[in-house]
Amino acid sequence: MPGTGKGGRVTHDDLRAFTESDMGLPVAPPALPQVFPSGTEERIKIIGVRRTIANAMIHAKRTQPHYTYVEEVDATELVALRKKLKPLAERHGVKLSFMPILMKACSVVFREFPNVNSNVSEDPFELVVKGDHNIGVACDTPNGLYVPVVKNVEQKSVLHIAAELEDLIARTKVGKARIDELKGGTFTITGVGQIGGVLATPILNHPEVAILGVNVIRDRVVPHNGEIAIRKMMYLSPSFDHRIIDGAVGARFTAALKAVIENPESLLLELA
Repeated sequence: MPGTGKGGRVTHDDLRAFTESDMGLPVAPPALPQVFPSGTEERIKIIGVRRTIANAMIHAKRTQPHYTYVEEVDATELVALRKKLKPLAERHGVKLSFMPILMKACSVVFREFPNVNSNVSEDPFELVVKGDHNIGVACDTPNGLYVPVVKNVEQKSVLHIAAELEDLIARTKVGKARIDELKGGTFTITGVGQIGGVLATPILNHPEVAILGVNVIRDRVVPHNGEIAIRKMMYLSPSFDHRIIDGAVGARFTAALKAVIENPESLLLELA
């Protein structure tokens, strides 16, 4: 505030003029609208399938200390193989997704890492290594999460697995899968890549000791054969029971699975 007195001093008249002007008046806060509650809260009892899922997740978290290992995979050849096989599958009345190919790839790698295809018994505490490769696939249904199981994947071709999985998932989604078709798994694959998301850290499906997270496939610019190329990339994010599967074993299993996925045509030799 400039003064009008001698040497620019502020006088009483200056102060009086300032306080009576708009500059000296306090600024009134803006008027706030009246706020009313948006509505009543809703309480939903957690029962049935959702309660069973919750209990299973709690049990797995409490009893199975597990870790997730993430690996980047070039899925370009996997995408090309599926594209090549789709017309053949359609002639047999089967819609071929990536899942049957990945299931067969896991089954092949279990030969080298049989302990990954196991159940764990808590009392007595022991590992039950399974000769059968019964692979469950996490399935989102209107009634909650279910895991239908394709039995003996090691004895079936990719086309056979695809046909069985398609039928099993269709019946699971409408509540017509049998109880025995939802039990007896030795390994689970879960994937929400069709929805999106870069990666997930799946929770084990007790009493299994491993679960494979399969994530979205995206075009990315990456080095390939000494050049820059656009490749179809995805992340695998398996989780392992650390009591049973050491970190190094989990890493080697994932590396072996990566090698099969990146060169998937070898799976065509797996006729059974």
